[in-house]
Amino acid sequence: MTIPPTLSHDLSSEPGHDPENMHELFNPHDVTWTPVSRGLRTVRWIVFACCWLPCAASCLLVAALLAHRWMWVVVAVLLPLTLAWGMWLIHRQVAALAYAERHEDFLVRRGVMFRKLTVVPYGRMQYVDVQAGPVERMVKLATVQLHTAAPGVDASIPGLGAPEAARLRERLASLGEAKLVGL
Repeated sequence: MTIPPTLSHDLSSEPGHDPENMHELFNPHDVTWTPVSRGLRTVRWIVFACCWLPCAASCLLVAALLAHRWMWVVVAVLLPLTLAWGMWLIHRQVAALAYAERHEDFLVRRGVMFRKLTVVPYGRMQYVDVQAGPVERMVKLATVQLHTAAPGVDASIPGLGAPEAARLRERLASLGEAKLVGL
């Protein structure tokens, strides 16, 4: 079976496409990124621990009830590995979160293995939410969520200090309103 020429698409033939430099796709050269607070790691580690501890306790209980030596070996290897992996992953994910304010739009970057860059034009913003769960409030952090007409847009910035979240909420709301008037 052959693919019709209209369905196959070779990116290397497009002008300006540089398959060797995918880094610029997620890091535009004219952008100054603002990282989120390192306190977000603490929040995510606490949430991870709240999930990990019951799982670890269940594994230990099963190993004790079954009383097989190989179960203790599995538990002794898997529990520290999952704990170390979770802490490492959270560290990497938080380090990859950043946002940038440009003249016409707002950018949110996230992801290490699966990268994502969300660009939200100020004129497309409908409203801005600020949220903070109990663990976030303990470390004085908040999440700013941008809402647009497109339901699939994930433009949330977790891990912002309370003053920065308030500043961003006011700035984005006023820019969104000003740009919306111009449409």
